[in-house]
Amino acid sequence: MNDTNLTQEPRSEASEGSYQLERSDVAAVLNAVERGDQASLSVLMDPMHPADIADLLEQISVGERRKLIHLYDREFDGEILSELDESIRDEVIAFLRPEVLADAVRDLESDDVVDLIEDMNVSQQDIILDVLEDSDRVAVEQSLTYPENSAGRLMQREVVMAPEHWTVGQAIDYLREQENLPEQFYHVTLVDPRFKPVANVTLGKLMGSKRDVLLWEITESVFQVIPAMQNEGDVAYAFNQYHLISAPVVDDDERLVGVITIDDAMIVLDEEHEEDILRLAGVGEGSLSDRVINTTKQRLPWLAVNLVTAIAASLVIAQFEAAITQIVALAVLMPIVASMGGNAGTQSLTVAVRAIATKDLTGSNMWRVIRREVLVGLINGVVFAVIMGLVGLVWFGSPALGYVIAAAMVINMVVAGLAGTAIPVLLEKFGVDPALASGAFVTTVTDVVGFFAFLGLAAMVLL
Repeated sequence: MNDTNLTQEPRSEASEGSYQLERSDVAAVLNAVERGDQASLSVLMDPMHPADIADLLEQISVGERRKLIHLYDREFDGEILSELDESIRDEVIAFLRPEVLADAVRDLESDDVVDLIEDMNVSQQDIILDVLEDSDRVAVEQSLTYPENSAGRLMQREVVMAPEHWTVGQAIDYLREQENLPEQFYHVTLVDPRFKPVANVTLGKLMGSKRDVLLWEITESVFQVIPAMQNEGDVAYAFNQYHLISAPVVDDDERLVGVITIDDAMIVLDEEHEEDILRLAGVGEGSLSDRVINTTKQRLPWLAVNLVTAIAASLVIAQFEAAITQIVALAVLMPIVASMGGNAGTQSLTVAVRAIATKDLTGSNMWRVIRREVLVGLINGVVFAVIMGLVGLVWFGSPALGYVIAAAMVINMVVAGLAGTAIPVLLEKFGVDPALASGAFVTTVTDVVGFFAFLGLAAMVLL
């Protein structure tokens, strides 16, 4: 690879709108690392967004990661740390020299520092806290006193606020005099004498109004206050539901203690969606960077649960051993019935879990949704019953066998629609995460019902 290729800007941000690193970008970076060419490495990585650099660090091996960090050295940005997957964040921090780590962390907002250290042990937390200025350290330590996954952990302590009686001119003059404003903010929060937030003023309204206009006259119509103890999932829902850009956070006395911005809320929303998908698949909360042993530990329990459900289904099959021995076709066809029911149940389950997470499935529409899924299962069951009935007739030359598998298909598809919707609703009522436990229950129900319906009808009709 020649020097021209090494010094060109990465295509990840410039071409094709893919918004991801190209293999050629990664190869060029690793080539520069292997040669120890710090100048070329800087040219290649400077145009990259911190999120892309974080992705690059996650994609390469431990040895390559260590070499890259040592070579990149002082140019390492704190934003890269906040974008890194938690599975390798501690490792990257360990590779950074103390002075580089200090410079990187000082550039972060308080909420990013909290997110960075909240899952670390005490000794690791102290390393980060020791490099912060006293005021920043106090702010971070106060945020850490709030429960995990609460708004208090999610908020940033840097808040732009003004008295409710100020004019636009007073607010603008005040902001211009401040030296430590947040790098990004969207609102000026108005507070009363007790530091209770009463309204928000957007920067657009502030800059577009005359100096003598009272701030109270240009406040936003939509104003939501977030309790510090509120679950971050509910916070993300509120941001999405009410199209919020930022929202003030208050303590138990309703005093302003911080602010949550849309970028943090959307990260939580994305994490919630990812978590639901992974839990539905029974793979925990792992990532591609996890070690083999950690991934194995996450998946093993759910595979054990699936083994138990499979044994339960096998016990049903064992009750009809004589029928299967006499009619071999039953052994050929019964996996089809169970598989179709399982797939239909998974479809209903996915819809239900997603609706529960977004608060679209509530007590007021629960029975309507259940009826809809049951009817969908019935219609699909009838359609595939006709197909499988013809298969039974043509393949095995037995009309009776066709009737049996058709009836079993309808029964199992209806039950699948019912179980896929009702089970997550019931689990949510009992305080169990539907995404975590529904899959095993639905699979068990569809397998047991499918085998029992098919083999039971076969024993009654064909023998």
